Amino acid sequence: MIDRQKVMELAEEWLADKEYFLVDVVISKDDKITVEIDHAEGVWIEDCAELSRHIESGLSRDSEDYELEVGSAGLGQPFKVVQQYRNHIGLEVEVLGKDGKKYKGILKSVLEDSFVLTVSKKEKLEGAKRPQLVEVDLNFTFDEVKYTKYIIKFK
Repeated sequence: MIDRQKVMELAEEWLADKEYFLVDVVISKDDKITVEIDHAEGVWIEDCAELSRHIESGLSRDSEDYELEVGSAGLGQPFKVVQQYRNHIGLEVEVLGKDGKKYKGILKSVLEDSFVLTVSKKEKLEGAKRPQLVEVDLNFTFDEVKYTKYIIKFK
């Protein structure tokens, strides 16, 4: 079995002086290695190929037969690391809480263990005849969330 830690170290070594960051490394039972990277401005195929060659140079095909796939984290996929949250500050995201409630709003800020989502909500303000749309900040810890993902909009 391929050592996940070894693959992560090889990936981090290549990423060290670049603006890319490691999102995930998954190794299946049949030794298919999937490495996901991301960048604030997108991922280039040439960089994926270069990272793939770097990882392959640190693994031995003599001792293990494996398949290696290096790519970007999917655009509509849930966030896996804090840096993905940071890259989407100011953008609209969808959050599914562990309580089953879904929220859509603007990602306002991100800390190491939590984030703030600004949502629009109808509230009856004092003295108003009808409910009005107001912006409310909701605080979430990462433990309270099943997923958060960027909302893709087509114009």
